[in-house]
Amino acid sequence: MRGKRIAVIGAGVSGLGAIKSCLEEGLEPTCFEGSSDIGGLWRYEEKTDSGRPSIYKSVICNTSKEMTAYSDFPFPDHYPNYVHNSRILEYLRMYTKHFNLMKYIQFLSKIRGVRKRPDFSSTGQWDVVVEAEGKQKSYVFDGIMVCTGFYADPFLPLHNFPGIKKFKGQYMHSWEYKIPEKFQGKRIIVISIGNSAADLAIELSHVATQVFLSTRRGTWIWCWVWDNGMPVDTVLLTRFNSVLNKLYPTFLINRWAENKLNAQFNHDIYGLQPQHRFLSYQNTLSDDLPNHIISGRVLIKPNVREFTETSAIFEDGTEEDVDVVVFATGYNFSFPFLENNSTVLDSQLSMFKYVFPPQLEKPTLAFIGILQPAGAIIPISELQSRWAVRVFKGLNKLPSVSDMVADITKKRKKIEKDFLNSPRTSRKVQYIDYMDELASEIGVKPSLFSLFLWDPKLAMEVFFGPCTPYQYRLQGPGKWDGAQRAILTQKEQIIKPLRTRILSCGQPVPCLFRSVCAALLLLILTLVILRG
Repeated sequence: MRGKRIAVIGAGVSGLGAIKSCLEEGLEPTCFEGSSDIGGLWRYEEKTDSGRPSIYKSVICNTSKEMTAYSDFPFPDHYPNYVHNSRILEYLRMYTKHFNLMKYIQFLSKIRGVRKRPDFSSTGQWDVVVEAEGKQKSYVFDGIMVCTGFYADPFLPLHNFPGIKKFKGQYMHSWEYKIPEKFQGKRIIVISIGNSAADLAIELSHVATQVFLSTRRGTWIWCWVWDNGMPVDTVLLTRFNSVLNKLYPTFLINRWAENKLNAQFNHDIYGLQPQHRFLSYQNTLSDDLPNHIISGRVLIKPNVREFTETSAIFEDGTEEDVDVVVFATGYNFSFPFLENNSTVLDSQLSMFKYVFPPQLEKPTLAFIGILQPAGAIIPISELQSRWAVRVFKGLNKLPSVSDMVADITKKRKKIEKDFLNSPRTSRKVQYIDYMDELASEIGVKPSLFSLFLWDPKLAMEVFFGPCTPYQYRLQGPGKWDGAQRAILTQKEQIIKPLRTRILSCGQPVPCLFRSVCAALLLLILTLVILRG
């Protein structure tokens, strides 16, 4: 019997995981990719192409490799913990080759329309119109997986900046930015203070005469390098910490985090102190920003009140001559190929668990990777795909429409209560909580109790160590025999690329401490034997 035919839209990190998930469940995927290669966001190109995601040449992934990997395909152990975009692409090529995914991808194939067939209420099937080589062709699919991400439609809020149209200098969105050299000797304002804004301000400051970083609300700055020099996500995203977060009141977590970050540098003195509390808004990762502020290469400024022909006037009344304005103001959610009516998506883009539109008569449309996790996107989108294909196949059932709408409403109210009102937080999820929520649907959430019974060492690493994607391959559908080893060796994987200069005894003080402890233990044992 023929497996159901599934259209996967996009061959980026989410699309590749979707293809593999289809194959695991015996479905027949066809992936349509508008460009000539895989990689999506992570494939750097010198020119921008409308409708495609775009990155600058120096981009490094801000989640560590152990937390970013597909759940059954670890990164090579010699890769650095934070990986440059070129190596992310190498990794995706290795993944594609290992699982033989390339033959399911049709390149230079742009989706022009996705519409329900007339008999959708009984079949759940879709008409998909694809344009390739200047010709359009229609296909029929049993399911659709939208894996286009949301970094292709730049949000440029010019209406919020009076005078920008008469500004004689250059203004652009960060989506257009590639390399810093052409900005040599310029005076530049970067608008916003997210991860991209901080990265661009730092990079441009090495060639510009002066860089100003303009922020409306300030931010809390996290560091990639955390306690003991470990990647921050491997230290904080643990099941143990997840339990503590549920036990401790929010104000205590805020106080701890804010004190911790202010101990690294005082956010008030550096002009970054936000009015919101730590947990109320998405924060920024940047080890280098404080160094560039203290050296004067980046100056923090308030929001721009208006632009003149040659300058920017800020809300504190100060004015600076500028040549270039870079808007790092995020992206719109955009699915131009979907039929434009409320039977697919409402105006709020409501989706059950951020995957399934609740109002469809048949659950045959899934959105993969269309959310803002406090963690890596690859393992989240992969787990979404593993759940979605089981729903397509009929192995998992969705709740009633009313129950799905109730769940969406409940989550939306919690977000409105816990976070500032912003597009950046409307689709925010906590990494472990969301992963476990999806894993419970599939039956792949690790059972700590059973792990303690048959492998206590593994159970301890699962609970106290980083919640790496491999945990979701230990048991249940899609179980991977290499998951146990990947978890037990994950700390070695983190440390290996750092130890490019091996010391015979590591740190002097720990070595001395261990030697003293060993000597004391030997003395105590000797005394016990002599007295005996």
